[in-house]
Amino acid sequence: MTSTTSGTTPSYADIPRLMSLQTGDEKHSAAATSTLDPLWVLYDRVLRVTPETAEDPGRDRFLLSKGHGPMAYYAVLAAHGFFLEAWLTGFGGFTSPLGHHPDRTLVPGVEIGSGSLGHGLPIGVGVALGLRAQGLTEPAVWVMTGDAELDEGSNDEAIAFAGLTGLESLHTVVVDNASASHAAPGHLAARFAVAGWSAETVDGHDHEALYRAFTAPHPGRPHVVVARVSR
Repeated sequence: MTSTTSGTTPSYADIPRLMSLQTGDEKHSAAATSTLDPLWVLYDRVLRVTPETAEDPGRDRFLLSKGHGPMAYYAVLAAHGFFLEAWLTGFGGFTSPLGHHPDRTLVPGVEIGSGSLGHGLPIGVGVALGLRAQGLTEPAVWVMTGDAELDEGSNDEAIAFAGLTGLESLHTVVVDNASASHAAPGHLAARFAVAGWSAETVDGHDHEALYRAFTAPHPGRPHVVVARVSR
């Protein structure tokens, strides 16, 4: 499916309007808005993927593990031309491709169906391993997760394995809004670093700080950016 816009220049200033088009219940607005700035910086300045290259084996992969609040994700994808802006008004509707959790079979640019917490990072490990096995060394794999999602044990296994195997192509963005039930505040980056990851913590609303952290070199290691945001 390749329904895209054309001739448009993505603008961060347009995102509030695009998000406002998505109405109805179960929007998880707080979860959506907390991811907006990291999503924008990734798609606007970091990820090597466009509507035209969304099926190219050499593209970067972005996996939204924090899939229960996809409003900002859909708005950013629409702004960058992956699908028509008109789709946003049907968000969550019975006949709409834009469900409350993203569906990779329905939404152009979406790599995984997500929303069940704890799956995205393990899938990201598998994607990075698969690309490496195929000799595809250029594509980067990015996973966005929330701090509370890291309470799931499946993430501990993924963090440990990625560090031990030096999955340099794997990148994780942890959106930290201090909502985790079992986390030690301020220690998210250390949790990854002790497992062999390159780790940075930044203001999750500061676009320049996010960009610098996203593009920091990390030879031989996976990389995590903890993006601290207000609720």
